[in-house]
Amino acid sequence: MSDIAVDHLDAAPGRRLAFRHRPGRGPTIVFLPGYMSDMEGGKASALDAWAAGAGRAFLRFDYAGCGMSSGAFEAQGLDGWRDDVLAMIDRVAAPGPVVLVGSSMGGWLMLLAALARPERVAGLVGIAAAPDFTRWGFSDADKARLRDEGRIAEPSPYGDQPYVTTRLFWESGERLRLLDGPIDLRCPVRLLHGQADPDVPWRLSLDLMDRLRSADVQALLIKDGDHRLSRDPDIALLVATVNALMERL
Repeated sequence: MSDIAVDHLDAAPGRRLAFRHRPGRGPTIVFLPGYMSDMEGGKASALDAWAAGAGRAFLRFDYAGCGMSSGAFEAQGLDGWRDDVLAMIDRVAAPGPVVLVGSSMGGWLMLLAALARPERVAGLVGIAAAPDFTRWGFSDADKARLRDEGRIAEPSPYGDQPYVTTRLFWESGERLRLLDGPIDLRCPVRLLHGQADPDVPWRLSLDLMDRLRSADVQALLIKDGDHRLSRDPDIALLVATVNALMERL
């Protein structure tokens, strides 16, 4: 548990977002969780602990419908969660640059947020970043069920709750796809990806690296790494990557 108390931001009507904001030396690091995850996960907590020791500003939060934030999960779309990220950057993070650290779907959101706030985002760190997963992450049969039934629920290997996807979310993701052309971001980007990831193909990070306009992009592949990259050596690599990026900004 963090020593920073949970606070709340009324980002929009019906969107009361829970967050923990640790003041410190900038740029402010903002952690973006994955799909059906929240700010209390292992990677977010480990980065928060490192930030405390390093005197770094750190912000983590729950998207609407997730964790301690208000709203129903199945009423959320990717565009709304992107707007939650922007609200955190605009209204909670200290003035000045931010570095976004995005896990899985959070890696998609960090790209969308950086495109919307290029003057604020000084760097990006993706952990098994999963842009456009509404395109490549579902079979044709899944897409037909989403269109016809409005939702699909599948067993999750990461918890007891089923992995639910709604037509609302899927359609919002299709509207926000990024990999069909160049991605006009010029800030430094670091991409961590496990080559044993069963959920997000590791070659997607290389595809993303190719499409980013930034010349300062590095992909770090972990041969035996899974999707979560939450083992102690994985966490150590994440912390070292964020620290090295912060030191050069």
